[in-house]
Amino acid sequence: MADKIHRIDAVEKVTGQTKFAADLHLPGQLTGRVLRCHQTHARIRSIDTSKACKVPGVVSIMLAGDLPAHTSWSTYPILSGEHVRYQGDAVALIAAESEQAAESALAKIKVEYEQLPSVLSIEEALQENAPVLHEGRTDNRVANSHWPVRQGNVAAGFAQSEVILEREYRTSHIEHAYIEPEAVLVTTDWDDSLIVFGSTQNPFNTRRAVAAAAGYPLSKVRVVQQAVGGSFGGKEESMGLLAGRAAILCLQTGRPVKMLYSREESIIESSKRHPFRLRYKVGAKRDGRIMALQAELVDEGGAYNFQAQFMNWRASVHAAGAYRIPNVKVDVYAVHTNRIFGGAMRGYSSPQIIFAQESLMDELAAELGMEPLALRQVNFLHENDTTITGQVLTAAVNAEKVTLRALELADYVRKRAEYQEQSSEASVERGIGFATSFRGCGLGAEAPDATGAIVSVQSDGSIIVRSSLTDMGQGLQTAHALLAAKELGVSPERIVCKSVDTTAVPEGGMTVASRGTFAGGKPLILAAGQIRETLFRVASRRLDCSPAELAAEDDWIFVIGKPERKLSFDEVVATAFWSGYPLSASGWFQPDPVEWDHAAGQGEAFPSYSYGCVVADVEVNKITGMATVRNLVSVHDVGQVIHLGAAAGQVYGGIAMGMGMALMEEVTFRQGLVSNPNFDKYLVPTAMDIPEVVCEFIESKDNSGAAGAKSLGEAALEAVAAAVANALAAAGFRSRVLPVLSESLLREVNGRR
Repeated sequence: MADKIHRIDAVEKVTGQTKFAADLHLPGQLTGRVLRCHQTHARIRSIDTSKACKVPGVVSIMLAGDLPAHTSWSTYPILSGEHVRYQGDAVALIAAESEQAAESALAKIKVEYEQLPSVLSIEEALQENAPVLHEGRTDNRVANSHWPVRQGNVAAGFAQSEVILEREYRTSHIEHAYIEPEAVLVTTDWDDSLIVFGSTQNPFNTRRAVAAAAGYPLSKVRVVQQAVGGSFGGKEESMGLLAGRAAILCLQTGRPVKMLYSREESIIESSKRHPFRLRYKVGAKRDGRIMALQAELVDEGGAYNFQAQFMNWRASVHAAGAYRIPNVKVDVYAVHTNRIFGGAMRGYSSPQIIFAQESLMDELAAELGMEPLALRQVNFLHENDTTITGQVLTAAVNAEKVTLRALELADYVRKRAEYQEQSSEASVERGIGFATSFRGCGLGAEAPDATGAIVSVQSDGSIIVRSSLTDMGQGLQTAHALLAAKELGVSPERIVCKSVDTTAVPEGGMTVASRGTFAGGKPLILAAGQIRETLFRVASRRLDCSPAELAAEDDWIFVIGKPERKLSFDEVVATAFWSGYPLSASGWFQPDPVEWDHAAGQGEAFPSYSYGCVVADVEVNKITGMATVRNLVSVHDVGQVIHLGAAAGQVYGGIAMGMGMALMEEVTFRQGLVSNPNFDKYLVPTAMDIPEVVCEFIESKDNSGAAGAKSLGEAALEAVAAAVANALAAAGFRSRVLPVLSESLLREVNGRR
């Protein structure tokens, strides 16, 4: 199955035919713009729009008091009327005939602010006398963000330990850096319902935001997903807010409204990867057996936050890594500050957690005088072991298998010995390190992993597939086409996959948690299976056999063991259609209910887990401080590979993103305001930075995902930064803060001198 077709959207994208939201235009459309506060924390004293209203071409200016319904969606303000909590807060909306008119009007709106004390770090948020940033709260902890894990007796575990190590690690705000900024076009239908065309990762969530802003029922809001030029989790809150604002202006003016963010607006408003402060304490025997682990993991939620209550649950489940530890105490929670809010980003807390706990494993190995691999082998989870949440792993547990294979491919043992013998007088220091990870597949106990799909065979034998989940560039439609084709026994070229239209498919949750194939493929297979049964009933009458005797492959339906007795797929479809049989079917996947003990953090967290290992070979130039990744090896257990090219693409993309997290990417602030809101100062890896990469997949049997597939999209990224950090440490540069910038490496070199 894995190599039968190319990416089905490849030709359109490389030839420029794909229509993104910014490419859409409707007659009479207006340009919508947002006025932002550019304050960290303030009270709005007054807003004067009189001069802005006189600008030629301005059609409407709206303030919070003019909104038809809610002024906020979830915890995020559509418009702020009294209080602003970070620089991206919007205080006014403008609809104008042109971009120039909108810009001129923005410059003429006068807002008077009363400055309020700001909270700009995790430490400041936790101070006893810190300003409380949200009404109704007694402190700055994000509501419902605390997730504990309690297993065994931590005090007893530390008492049994012969070595105890305590460490603190830090990660930064990271921008998603998708090529396409947020864009939306909103118009009305004949019945005044709203139609939203947008670059949205989660169309149904965007529909909720628009309904809240407009005061409409969900049935009067239609969201049509356009091709998405990247998201990685970033086009959730920002697209909901953007679509809600455009919808309000559309209703106010009676004309279509298009809104497109500049890169600066996108970076200033949109969510970022949550920065973490990760404090670990670990106790072990001299032989390497880990007896106890205690962790306090605090993430910066920013001015508003809805994601932390879900993300921190995942962080708590994965806090100890792929290791068997009998005594565990973990607490994860988030705090509010007056900086950009944290949100979903590829990995959803795991890259930060893995950086800390895999750095900790290497540091513990050094303390014990053990090789990093030897320590892990003593503690790796295996089949029938119990995770820190009390889940017994009954399926294949391949943490050790992927690690050994990755180290073999990287020539790790030889290189590690060679680099340890390098001269201290050399101009470069080389090191090789690795990180092992495991990832719960799908949503697990976080939320019901239910979703749907519709398959419709046309009378000419062509096939339309609609999923409730979104292809945002990761190749989901290609995987779905392959799954449907296999179930129906036809060539994938027959299949056309449509983007999500909220009026055409059932709401199937968000496209997150690497669930697109793992969970999203299941209803697709169910729907295609229903149609196959119908076609087999029709074919059995013409072939004079029972439906159970039939099979389908390569566009033929035939009698098993007698392939000469066959009918073409088109023949059977035509017969079924003109005989009145249904050739459309919907499928719905609903997972078994999961019980979770919140107080103890115990339960069956996920139906299955994927495993990965990344090995990084690095060198540090001691004259410039520049760190270079010379090559990377990435090995993953993904169950069954559905499309090899798409799977490899996920790994290469994850490597680029992980290298950025490790060595260069960081949203920086000056007094709480973003100081690098564009790609001239916010650096991301380019093609010139990506080293030689060896990618390999280990297939395993697991029945929990569609066609045996497990999650990969986020797993491909999660261990990369940790592997690079451990490689730098092997070269003599242990950093407990990401990113590891050249400036910090050069300071360390100079300090040694």
